[in-house]
Amino acid sequence: METATDLFAEKGYAGTYVREIVEKAGVSKPVLYYYFESKEGLFFAILEWAADVQQKILNEVFEASGTALDRFIFLYRRVYEGIQQYRSLYKMIHSLIYGPPQGAPGYDFSKYQRYMLNAVKRIYAEGLSSAEVKKSDAEEVAFLVLSLIDFCLNMDQIMPELADPERPERLLRLAFHGFGV
Repeated sequence: METATDLFAEKGYAGTYVREIVEKAGVSKPVLYYYFESKEGLFFAILEWAADVQQKILNEVFEASGTALDRFIFLYRRVYEGIQQYRSLYKMIHSLIYGPPQGAPGYDFSKYQRYMLNAVKRIYAEGLSSAEVKKSDAEEVAFLVLSLIDFCLNMDQIMPELADPERPERLLRLAFHGFGV
């Protein structure tokens, strides 16, 4: 799966051939077909692996102690670490969502975003119940937090010379405490 992820990230789905995957992975085509049935099956297994990685990260965030802000910062840190650990997976999914069509099978990528939105709303609701945060629209809070994190992560990829892994934490603190009078 890691070999296929690397190739899909580098060449796209349509530009990657089963022959390349098995040669680079050091296995035979029958092995790939036994475990995944097809290139499409392998593709879906990779995307389910990504969902599992995301769920593991979210579970860690839900189990973490601290204030809502502490947990938002922990969420950012774990997502950042996950991207560093699974660079090809991040690149593959990002290019499938935002890049030109690659002939890949249809997949509901919005579920990744829904999981994240619901996670932030859950943290916010817990912060609201303990009077750490003021009442606001939970959906708007989720969009604010995730937009901030996503923008910083994307900028780090696009403009590595400006990368600052501490920036999202500072911005989350600024958003959390406000910058108005």
